[in-house]
Amino acid sequence: MTITTKSLSRLLVLSTVCAAGIGSLSVAPAQSASSPTSASKTDTTPGVLDRTQAAAILPKSVFYKGLSATVQGRNSAGIRFNNGDLVLVSLVDTSGYSSAVQQTYQAYLLNEVHLKVGDKSLPPGAYGFGFVGDHIVVMDIAGNEVLRASTTRDPQLARPDPLHIVADEAMPGHYRLYLGRSYITLSAEK
Repeated sequence: MTITTKSLSRLLVLSTVCAAGIGSLSVAPAQSASSPTSASKTDTTPGVLDRTQAAAILPKSVFYKGLSATVQGRNSAGIRFNNGDLVLVSLVDTSGYSSAVQQTYQAYLLNEVHLKVGDKSLPPGAYGFGFVGDHIVVMDIAGNEVLRASTTRDPQLARPDPLHIVADEAMPGHYRLYLGRSYITLSAEK
């Protein structure tokens, strides 16, 4: 199943509605999916989305494990693949979560493609994730682990950002998702 632009918009609205604690969709949240902030989706140039582009598409808060977390737009990024599908990631404010959850839930991932995460496969959806030791741990929104893959430390990275994505120049169509100096390679499954 491929997620379309329309279904991503619905997913973002649903995530925003859940995070706001609203029980039913109203006209205002539905309109926000077609607001100017989602206009970035119409730019179909493939490649890395910087924090400004990603933050314009991401909801302001997301739902995970029974609570909402504020998205850190300044620490967000994304990938637009050749067919226009998106992968969006952002660090989140986890201050309302237990310390056990905070250890693994550091960021949020919204994904429209079957994504290769390192050597593992991840279907489209909304996920929490974190870099724990030398692994990425990806969880569904209920907090159940769905993927674990090895990360790589990049000691030559001069000034690491909390979160960013760069194109892997050695492998076209592959991208490195960095949290600090550690990264995992992402690509669309073929």
